[in-house]
Amino acid sequence: MNCNSDFDQRVLVHSDELEWVSSPMKGVDRRMLDRIGDEVARATTIVRYAADSHFSPHTHGGGEEFIVLDGVFQDEHGDFPAGSYIRNPPTTSHTPGSDDGCTIFVKLWQFDPDDRTPVKIDTNKMGTVPAANREGVSVMPLFEDDRETVQLETWAPGTDIQIDAPEGAEFFLLEGDFSTDKNEALRQFSWLRLPKGDHLTAKAGANGAKVWMKTRHLRFVEAPAA
Repeated sequence: MNCNSDFDQRVLVHSDELEWVSSPMKGVDRRMLDRIGDEVARATTIVRYAADSHFSPHTHGGGEEFIVLDGVFQDEHGDFPAGSYIRNPPTTSHTPGSDDGCTIFVKLWQFDPDDRTPVKIDTNKMGTVPAANREGVSVMPLFEDDRETVQLETWAPGTDIQIDAPEGAEFFLLEGDFSTDKNEALRQFSWLRLPKGDHLTAKAGANGAKVWMKTRHLRFVEAPAA
């Protein structure tokens, strides 16, 4: 299936307006933000694990990147509470699940095939640094390579934001709210994807905004081999 698969288009999705769709595993449901493919897919998804639900053991052929939104995500490598940012590169494997239930924002099949760098960060335990020449913005770097940059940004209330996206960008709102010059109003768990060459002009709301963002990566949009 395809969902928001035209990467030349700007897309805004309010995830709380989407229906939950059952996965092949009982107790695991999904809200699909973008997708190219069927069960093996290049996908950006919100996944909800009910209590005592687990996926079967599997290997990540195209890599997996996620941030835990609520609850505790678990696998044989550890327990990962809300705020955890994880990268499982191609060839890694695990058996994911949650004893008490959790929700994650996850991206599949979007890695460099040669990437072998695992990342496990508890963002609750990391500090931010002021962004150079961007008043009201602080940054927590999460990952960077020749292909992409991933970070958390905190925008103080009322901060004006200007971000160029010559190679595309994605924004997933973790906390707070912001609005754009395109009459887009983002709230918690809204997702915005900018095509290559686009630009974000935004203003943080009265409570500020905490934003997961990825840039430079939309040069590489391919579906996994069937």
